[in-house]
Amino acid sequence: MQSAEQSAERAEQSPEPIHLPRTSESEQLKRIRHTASHVLAMAVQRLFPKAQVTIGPWTEAGFYYDFDSPESFADKDLKAIQKEMVKIVKKKLPVVREVVSREEAERRIREIQEPYKLEILADIKTDPISIYHLGDEWWDLCAGPHLESTADLNPKAIALESVAGAYWRGDENKQQLQRIYGTAWETPKQLAEYKRRKEEAQRRDHRKLGKELGLFLFADPVGPGLPLWTPKGTILRDLLQDFLKQEQVARGYLPVISPHIARVDLFKTSGHWQKYKEDMFPMMAESAEAAAEELGFVLKPMNCPFHIQIYKNELRSYRNLPLRLAEFGTVYRYEQSGELGGLTRVRGFTVDDSHLFVTPEQLDAEFLNVVDLILSVLTSLQLKDFRARLSFRDPDSDKYIGSEEAWNKAENAIRRAVQHMGMEHFEGIGEAAFYGPKLDFIFRDALEREWQLGTVQVDYNLPERFDLTYVAEDGSRQRPVMIHRAPFGSLERLIGILIEEYAGDFPLWLAPVQVRLLPVSDAHLEYAQQVAIQMRSRGIRAEADTSGERLGKSIRNAEKEKIPVMAVVGAQEVESNNLSIRTRAHGELGSLPVSEVLDKLTDTIARRITF
Repeated sequence: MQSAEQSAERAEQSPEPIHLPRTSESEQLKRIRHTASHVLAMAVQRLFPKAQVTIGPWTEAGFYYDFDSPESFADKDLKAIQKEMVKIVKKKLPVVREVVSREEAERRIREIQEPYKLEILADIKTDPISIYHLGDEWWDLCAGPHLESTADLNPKAIALESVAGAYWRGDENKQQLQRIYGTAWETPKQLAEYKRRKEEAQRRDHRKLGKELGLFLFADPVGPGLPLWTPKGTILRDLLQDFLKQEQVARGYLPVISPHIARVDLFKTSGHWQKYKEDMFPMMAESAEAAAEELGFVLKPMNCPFHIQIYKNELRSYRNLPLRLAEFGTVYRYEQSGELGGLTRVRGFTVDDSHLFVTPEQLDAEFLNVVDLILSVLTSLQLKDFRARLSFRDPDSDKYIGSEEAWNKAENAIRRAVQHMGMEHFEGIGEAAFYGPKLDFIFRDALEREWQLGTVQVDYNLPERFDLTYVAEDGSRQRPVMIHRAPFGSLERLIGILIEEYAGDFPLWLAPVQVRLLPVSDAHLEYAQQVAIQMRSRGIRAEADTSGERLGKSIRNAEKEKIPVMAVVGAQEVESNNLSIRTRAHGELGSLPVSEVLDKLTDTIARRITF
C-alpha cells in the first residue's frame, strides 16, 4: 500500500496536463485577448507617438497589432513595450464601449489623423459604430468583446513574442507595416505551458529537423515555397505514395496522369479563373494581344478539370460507374511570400487527388467508402487525434457557384455520412470549396495544434458546368455526381506534420534508412557491407557505415539521424554470422543470427510495427 508521501510524490511527478483552449473555444479568452491587443496599441503609441494603428485582432493562440511607424521596432523594444503595458494594466482603466454615428466616428478619426482607421470605418457596413475606450486616454474602432477593466488582465499571463513585417490589407503592393505578436492567458500557469509547448514546437520544427535529417531544402536560385527533395526525402515521399497506391488499387481506383499547365478556358469553365485567379500563377501568353484576350496557359491550381476531360473522352454507361480516377498531381498556388512556411505552405505541392464519378444512387455508399479509406490511412500513420469538420457554404457569401438545390443535396449527403458512422463532427460555415461542401479531417498534433489533412467533397456543380452525362439504365442521359477526395491532402504538408508529430523519429516502415550496420573497425567492414546487400535484396533499406569513425561516434551519429535499427559488427559477429542489434524503440536486443534478423525485419516492416 502506498503511503501518503509516496502518493503526493507520484502526483508531483505526473501533474495533470494543462488544457490550453483556443480563442474560438473561450469567450473569456476572446475578451482577454481583445483587451490585451488594445493595451498593446496604447503602449506602443505612448512610446512611439508617431506610430499609427491599423488592425489588432485576436488569433487562436493570442493577438497581434499592425502599426505604421517611421521607427523600426526591434525585438529589444518588446521588453519596453511590455513594461508599458503593465503600467497601463495597473492603472485599472475602465474599458468602456461607446456607440456613435458614422459621421461622428469619421470626425474623431480625422481629428487624431489616423488614415488607416478611415479605411476600416469604410469597411464597416452596419450602423451605428462601436468604439472602445481605455479610460479617457485611448480608443479604437472595435466590435469587441472586451473585459470591463484593464485590472481584469493578469500582467503575468501576458507576453509579447515577436515583431514581423506585414502588408496593409495583405497586399504586397500596399504599405508595409510592422506587426507585433503577443499572447495572453487567464493564468500564469497557462502562459508557462504555452511557452513550454512553443519550445517543444521549435525542437520538433520540421524545417530544422528536415535539414538535420537531410530530407529537403529550399534554394534561393529556385525560389521561395518550392522545395527540393533529397534522396532520403524522395524515399519518404515514394513510401507514402506507394502505401496509398496499394490501398487505392485494392479499392478499385484507376491511375491517371495530367499535365502541369492548361488553357485558361479550361479553368474558366470550372470557375477557378473567376473565383481563384488571385491564387493562381500569372497567365503565359504568346503576345500582348493574346494576353489581353486571355488566350494563354496557366499552371494548374487543381487537378479536377483534367480528370473531367478524361471522363468526357468517351460516352459512359451506368454500368461503368462508379469511375474512380486517381493521380498524385502537382499543383501550383501563387502564395504571398509572407504566408509561406516550410512544407506546410508552399507554392508547388503534390495532392493525392482522386475524382469519383458516380450515379446519384451510388453517392452515399461511395462517400462512406472514401471516408473509410481516409480513416484507414490516418490510423496507419498513427494520427489518431482528429475531428471531422463539415465545411459548408456561407449563405451570405457570393463566392460560391451553383444552385441552392445542388448545395442542399451535397450538404445533406455529407450529413448522412457522418450520422451513419456516428462520427464526432462540427460545422464550419464558410469553409466549403467554391464548387461544393467538404468533410475535412482536422488533426490535432502532440502540441495540440490543428491541421487539416484528409478531405472529401461532394460536387453537383462541376458536372453541370462541364455538361457531364452517362447513359442510364432506361437509355436516358443523366448527370453524374462527382466526389473529390484526398486522404493526405498536400503530400508536402503531410510530411511536414509527420516530421513534427514523430519529432523526426519515423516508424520503421517509413524511415528512409531502416538499418545501419556499424563495423567496430575496418576489418569488419566487408562483412557489414555483405549483410547490407542481403538486407536490400529483401527490400530492407540498409547501409553500412563507411565513415571509419570509432564505434561510439558511429552510434551517436546513427542516434542523431534517428536510424530505427543499428547492427554492431565485430569479430564475434563475423565469426558467428550474427548481428548485435540495438533499436531506438526497445534498446539493446543482444546478438541475433543474421537470418533471424532478416526475417524479423521483413515481417515487422510489412506489418508496420516496431522491431
